[in-house]
Amino acid sequence: MAKHNVTYQPANVTVEVDPDLYPYGRHGEPGSLLDIALTHGVELDHACGGAGVCGTCHVQVVEGMEHLSEPTDEEIDRVEACPGSGLTSRLACQAVVKGDVTVRIAPS
Repeated sequence: MAKHNVTYQPANVTVEVDPDLYPYGRHGEPGSLLDIALTHGVELDHACGGAGVCGTCHVQVVEGMEHLSEPTDEEIDRVEACPGSGLTSRLACQAVVKGDVTVRIAPS
């Protein structure tokens, strides 16, 4: 599989990821934005440990929404309850990377 770039704003940190190495850690879904961030030293709140039930890992997708896994109904319900959520909102623990993506980490 091809490698992908994941950029986290506002830190402007870009990480090259190899899907063949998923999961990187035990943070959310294997290959999720949270899994990638924490494994590569990018700080991202995750109060529930990546179970998708708290919403603290809320991110806004700036580019590459089509390169993320489809959200489940449960994720959509949870992210809609997050302050500042919108059409480009995802839970980092649930959004699995499948191509180049840029996200903005929501302030905690």
